[in-house]
Amino acid sequence: MSYDTGLSGLAAATNDLDVIGNNIANANTTGFKQSTAQFADVYANSIATSVNNQIGIGTQLAAVQQDFSQGTINTTGQALNVAINGTGFFQMSNNGSLTYSRNGVFQLDKNGFITNAQGLDLMGYAANGTGVINTASTVPLKVPTTNVPPTATANITAQLNLDAQDKTPTVTPFSATNSQTYNYSTSIQTYDTLGGSNQVNMYFVNNGGGVWGVYGGTSGSVSQLGTVTFNSSGTLTGTAATAPATSAATGQFTFTIPTTDGSSNPQSLTLNLTGTTMYGSADGVNNLAQDGFSAGQLTNFSIGANGILTGNYSNGQTQSLGQIVLANFNNPNGLQDLGGNEYAATFSSGVPQISAPGSTNHGTLTGGALESSNVDLTTQLVDLITAQRNYQANAQTIKTQQTVDQTLINL
Repeated sequence: MSYDTGLSGLAAATNDLDVIGNNIANANTTGFKQSTAQFADVYANSIATSVNNQIGIGTQLAAVQQDFSQGTINTTGQALNVAINGTGFFQMSNNGSLTYSRNGVFQLDKNGFITNAQGLDLMGYAANGTGVINTASTVPLKVPTTNVPPTATANITAQLNLDAQDKTPTVTPFSATNSQTYNYSTSIQTYDTLGGSNQVNMYFVNNGGGVWGVYGGTSGSVSQLGTVTFNSSGTLTGTAATAPATSAATGQFTFTIPTTDGSSNPQSLTLNLTGTTMYGSADGVNNLAQDGFSAGQLTNFSIGANGILTGNYSNGQTQSLGQIVLANFNNPNGLQDLGGNEYAATFSSGVPQISAPGSTNHGTLTGGALESSNVDLTTQLVDLITAQRNYQANAQTIKTQQTVDQTLINL
C-alpha cells in the first residue's frame, strides 16, 4: 500500500464524480448523450518481476465513453425543431468548418439561412427554383422568400352529367346572357402567364338525339366549341369541333380566350370532357379542375421524415425547398466533443458518411419535435452514491498508510 495508490484511487473517483455530475447537469440538454468513466489498473513495469508477484500501484482513467442511444422524442409544434430518430448527426458549418450535432433546435437568421443557437449553418441538399433537389454536395440550407411564379392554365377537366331528359331550348339562337337558350352552364377560374385570373364559362345545349352543343369562353367572348354525342347508354362517343376551335381526341376541345393584363394573348386552353355522361338525372358537376395557379408567397413549411423541407404557398401550391442530411460515423465514440452539443470528426471516428435521412443505416427525422437527453437520473443518482463511497474508501487507504508510517516513526 502506498500514497500513490490511494491518490490514484481518489483521482479516479473524482473523475467518476465529474462525469456523473456532468450527466446530471445535462439531464435537460436537448440531444445530450450521457457518458461513463472507464478505468484501468496500473502495474509497475519490471522485466525481472514475476507475473505471480506483481502488485498493482493504482488505477487510471482509460476513457470517457459516451452512450449514443436514442433519447425520448417530444413534440414541440415548432417548425424548426427537428429530432433524429435513430443514428446520425446534423451536419453544421461554422464558416466552412464542419461540426456535427444531435441538437435539433434551429431558427432562421436575417438572410433566411437555417442556423442553431450558436449561429452555425445547418447543411443539406439545395433545391432549385422548381423544387428539384441537388444531391451532389451539401450546402447551408436557406429558406427562399421569393414568390412562386405563376403557371398559366393549359387544361380544364370537366366531368359532368347532362340530363338526358332536358328539352331542346325553344328560344334561338344561343346567347350566354339568356338562360332560356341553353340547358346547363358552369364556370371555372383560370390563370394567365402573369398569374392574372379569368373566369371561363361553359354552356351546354341539348340539340336532341344525344347531341349536345358546347360553348365556352370568357364573359363577352363566348363562342361555340362544337358538339359532343352520347350513345344510348349515356356514354360520350363523339366530338365535332366548330372552327376556330379544334378537337384532337374524343371529348376534347382546344380554343383560345383573350387576356388584357399584358400576359400572353390569346391564351390557348383545352377543355377535356372525358367521363361526362348523359343520364336521366339532374345536370351537375362531378369533377371540375384546371392546371394553372397564380403567384404565391411562402406561408409556412414543414420537415418530413426524409428531411425534405416542403414549403406551403398562399396559392395552395407546395414545393421542396431543400433536404436536411445526416452524417454517420463508424465509431461515434471517436468524435471530439467540442461543447455546445457539437462534435468534430477525428481519425478515430472515421470520415462522415453523408446521406438523406431514412437511407441505408441513417435515421429518420421528426419535424416539430426535439430529442431529449438520454440521461437516466435514477441510475445517475445511484452511481453518484457509489462514486462517493469509492472516494471515501480511497481516502481511508491514505489514512491507513499514514497510520502505518506513524507507527514506524514511533519505533
